[in-house]
Amino acid sequence: MSAPSATAATRPGTAPGREEVRRSLTEAVHLLAELGYSEGIAGHVSVRDPEVPDAYWVNPFGMDFHHVTPDDLLLVGAQGTVLEGTGDLNPSVDPLHGELHRSRPDLMAFAHTHSMYGKTWSSLGRKLDPITQDACVLYQRHGLYGQFMGLVNARQEGKEVVRAMGDGTAVIMQNHGFLTGGRSIGEAIWLFVVMERAAQSQLMAEAAASAPRLIPHDVAVDTGQALAKLEFADMQYRNLYQTTCRRR
Repeated sequence: MSAPSATAATRPGTAPGREEVRRSLTEAVHLLAELGYSEGIAGHVSVRDPEVPDAYWVNPFGMDFHHVTPDDLLLVGAQGTVLEGTGDLNPSVDPLHGELHRSRPDLMAFAHTHSMYGKTWSSLGRKLDPITQDACVLYQRHGLYGQFMGLVNARQEGKEVVRAMGDGTAVIMQNHGFLTGGRSIGEAIWLFVVMERAAQSQLMAEAAASAPRLIPHDVAVDTGQALAKLEFADMQYRNLYQTTCRRR
């Protein structure tokens, strides 16, 4: 894989063009693949298009995350209409990502995969606790969609996931996995990584001691606010991409 380009996630304050957005999305999908977060034909990452209102780019259905290129991406418009691209659209994409993009104009990108610790934690029907400093960035910023209705093919279910996320940046989908959103592609992906690792950490802690000590509420809130800066997320995403993908 090539070294990361100077994407919107690495150039704060710039308005990304369409080519830059597509390249950034491809890099994000590759990073998730290298981290082992993809599984089979499941999972999708989307980013808002800079030119067409209410349209977004997403990886195609059935293509392994490792193999996605900018030319493979699909541009999806209103009601799931494919505006550009020739691949297949996962039927779960627009009921979920479409509703998210239309309901959360403050967020640019969304990521969802069936990662191991995410789907395992989602079976517990609980939110993650602030048991580590890193987990504090999720404290009171993630919701729980507490039911599983099979594949997300109904637009109403997508609306309910949006409602469960609220004004936060992540949601646990019961018996399904994690979904994160970000003001940049970098932030959406970095939060997914943080959430996956937080689940791993809490599963390990609870295996060793049924009730790990929680960080006090006020401290967790203050710590989360300090960690939630966009520039921190973009910096950590860029560093992770470089160390994970550039060396390949």
